[in-house]
Amino acid sequence: MAYQFKNSKGKTYFLHSRNVELKGGRTQTLYFFAKEPGQGALDDIPSGYQVAESKNGLPVLKKKG
Repeated sequence: MAYQFKNSKGKTYFLHSRNVELKGGRTQTLYFFAKEPGQGALDDIPSGYQVAESKNGLPVLKKKG
């Protein structure tokens, strides 16, 4: 089951990841939240990250620090 986050407004978002290739040839993993679970949905938060909520209620993944 995909990781879910319910924001302060009561809306549920699902965590996803996608690997993209940068111009220099390096591969980077992008993490994002979507309203529906889909391809690339993750079951848990990656280690070293935490979920925070932006001012407008959208969830974001931030590095612990």
